[in-house]
Amino acid sequence: MKTHTVHLFVFDSMADWEAAYAIAAISNPQFQLVPGRFRVVTVAESLDPVTTMGGMRVQPDRTLADLSPVASSLLILPGGEQWQSGNRKALEKARNFISVGVPVAAICAATQALARAGLLDDRRHTSNDPQFLAGGGYQGASHYCKVPAVTGKNVITASGLAPVDFAYEILKMLNLYSAATLDAWYALYKGGDPAKFYDLARSAA
Repeated sequence: MKTHTVHLFVFDSMADWEAAYAIAAISNPQFQLVPGRFRVVTVAESLDPVTTMGGMRVQPDRTLADLSPVASSLLILPGGEQWQSGNRKALEKARNFISVGVPVAAICAATQALARAGLLDDRRHTSNDPQFLAGGGYQGASHYCKVPAVTGKNVITASGLAPVDFAYEILKMLNLYSAATLDAWYALYKGGDPAKFYDLARSAA
């Protein structure tokens, strides 16, 4: 079985919780349609360790310079303060991915960076709030969706308050679970009802 790679961009002060549900589901073979089909690889501007907003120390697996869209199934961009004035190499890599049709998933401040770069102007998207994206050359207001997360032309965007919805869109795009299992997974983690775990287990049996 060929293993496909999902790349997670990591950087100092990244909002580590925003991609946590997605990468945990991708890395855990339980409930998956084809267990172990994907692996998560971290990428950064350099191989120097980064420290997340939550204080976790992460050793990147590879650099952005070595990342090619042809070797990736998805690039995940968590939010974080550095998107305000930094992460330019990651933004250019996202532009490269989008230009060749390889999916990109951005949440919170990463959506603002995509908007400033004009990468959301012609596709359905969302963010923390419409005003959060306003200015900086953004011209995609007519495509803004007032929902927690949405997919438009292979680009997933989400509010920083919606890590579960963000993960749902990612897992759906990757076809990680069956439709019934994905719905049960979402009901469990979005609704917070422990009893829904048994629905999840039954759906994947």
